[in-house]
Amino acid sequence: MRWVKGKTKTVWLPRTASVTFTEGDLVQLTTGQVATATTQSTKHVGIIRKSVASTDADFATSAVKVPVEVPLDPSCEFESTVTGTLVTTSLGVIYDLSSASVVNQGGTTYGVVTCKGFITSTKGRFSLNSNQDFADATWE
Repeated sequence: MRWVKGKTKTVWLPRTASVTFTEGDLVQLTTGQVATATTQSTKHVGIIRKSVASTDADFATSAVKVPVEVPLDPSCEFESTVTGTLVTTSLGVIYDLSSASVVNQGGTTYGVVTCKGFITSTKGRFSLNSNQDFADATWE
C-alpha cells in the first residue's frame, strides 16, 4: 500500500516487540504500540514505512519507534491490491481487508475502506474509513 492522494505526515511510533512488519502494510495501535492491521481491525493509524524482521538486532525490544505515514484528512487515498474482482461499479463501495496490505472486495462486514478509483480488476484506490484522528496528534 502507498498513499497517492492527500496530505500525509510521517510520525514515529513505538512498535510491538517481537512482531514482524512489512513496509507498506496498514497498521493499528494496540496498547499504545503499532501492530499490523488484521482482517478484523477497525481503527487504523496509517502505513508503516519500514520493515521489521525477526533477524533485526532490536526485534524483541519493546517500544522501538518506527515511521508510520498517517493521513491528515479523510480524503487521503491509498493504492492497494485487491482479492476478488474489482470493477468500475465498485466506486463508492465499502470493503474489508484480506490482510494488512490487501483489500477484500468480497468482504463488507467491517467497512474499513471505500473504493475511490478503479485501476485494474486486482488494484484500486481507497480511502480509509477506519482512520484515527491525527490532526491533533503530538507524536514525535
